[in-house]
Amino acid sequence: MKFKREPREELELNLTPLIDVVFLLLIFFMVSTTFQKESEISLQLPRATDTDMPSSEERIEVVINAAGRYFINDQELVKSDVASLQNALYKVSDGRRDTPLTIRADAQAPHQAVVTAMDAAGQLGMLRMSIATSRSTQ
Repeated sequence: MKFKREPREELELNLTPLIDVVFLLLIFFMVSTTFQKESEISLQLPRATDTDMPSSEERIEVVINAAGRYFINDQELVKSDVASLQNALYKVSDGRRDTPLTIRADAQAPHQAVVTAMDAAGQLGMLRMSIATSRSTQ
């Protein structure tokens, strides 16, 4: 017995409707997505109350001017790098880590200069570090 075989049509997958749907989804997501703009953040820095520190002759005061130059107990450092600052702090404190250290920076001083001073004191293991502020006037 011989069965007659009819030629089959080749099945084809038409991708055109699939591509149309993908493009419609893409357009939908592009239109419905909101893009956030990076904006400046308005900051109000905290104010400090004025407290008197006990006067001590063995206190170290690091002053940073607007140009980022360092002064330790009113003497300017030749270089403004971490190593010079560490050496000067070590000499002034005689290697004692419990000597009170006050960092007083100009309002226009670069933030990096203040961080460098704090880093140098931290690497030396200074235990009593404070940052001087001015009295707030409201």
